[in-house]
Amino acid sequence: MINVALLSKWHVHADDYARQAIENEHLQIRVVWDENIERGIEWAKKMNVPFEQDLMKVLTNPEINAVIVDTPTNLHKEIIMLSAENKKHIFTEKVLAFTLQDCKEIYDVVEKNNVQLMVSLPRLTENYYLYAQQVLDQGMLGKLTSIRCRLAHNGAVPIEGNPNGWLPKHFFNKEECGGGALIDLGAHPIYLTNRLGGPVKAVSARLQQQFNDEVDDNSVAIIEYENGALGLIETGFLSYGGPFQLELYGTEGTLLIEDSKIRIKSRQLNEGWQTPEILPDKLPMPMEQWVNSIISEEVPAITKTDVQGLTLINQACLRSHEQGRRVETAEIMNINLPLKK
Repeated sequence: MINVALLSKWHVHADDYARQAIENEHLQIRVVWDENIERGIEWAKKMNVPFEQDLMKVLTNPEINAVIVDTPTNLHKEIIMLSAENKKHIFTEKVLAFTLQDCKEIYDVVEKNNVQLMVSLPRLTENYYLYAQQVLDQGMLGKLTSIRCRLAHNGAVPIEGNPNGWLPKHFFNKEECGGGALIDLGAHPIYLTNRLGGPVKAVSARLQQQFNDEVDDNSVAIIEYENGALGLIETGFLSYGGPFQLELYGTEGTLLIEDSKIRIKSRQLNEGWQTPEILPDKLPMPMEQWVNSIISEEVPAITKTDVQGLTLINQACLRSHEQGRRVETAEIMNINLPLKK
């Protein structure tokens, strides 16, 4: 049995991960810690486990094997590195850290201490993504020329009794979150298009602050891939009822995904739009992949490359917005390269 500590209920998905841990036969929640003591005590009561106010007592407890980290993102680096140094396996919410350099430092400690780190990038396990990857790999679209991915909701649209909308107020705290819509909800389009488009050469981004003065709530990024393709990532907290969309265009075909509806047109298929009859099987969810890597040393499908690539694009997009220019990823990947003015 893997004994788990829940570290913070700050993130909106914390309850989801606690539920997944309860449902996993190999995990047992043993203790709760939270930077917000009142919230932590309440959560511990709900979980029917003790609350521990001292983080180091949790991390030095030899009976605790692993931690699920849902702290504010600006605490990720410190807490994840402390967890790794104390030989705890780590599951955490995206993003891992605000900068690529911080990600590299985290992975150095994780690998030195031989613990398993999993960042939750769940859409890489979905059958629609796996089908899109299959179509690309089989050449059914020919040479990929462009990708568009959109994911948005209305979480920041003011509602009666809450001028910030239904998202927690702390999701608009720039210090804690590192940003708004792009770094949070936009993570999914970023890591999906990173996989499908391949290495990124440059980005140009606009992080709009339409309703909120502190973080972006409506954002767009143009991605230039090394293979010559272009990408468009759209996200926001101000859209009601809009579907998830993933579109791939190539010299030989087009793939359109809108929520659960999938259509493909290709020179290699019959005339007109086709709906695939069979989709690939879903992969295990991130938490299950994490557990399998701990128990049987299975190599997860979600990789360090995925995790670092997500932070790389976020970091480049923020720089592009702040400096009003196109940003090449080489500026960030090579910290010794002089930054363009």
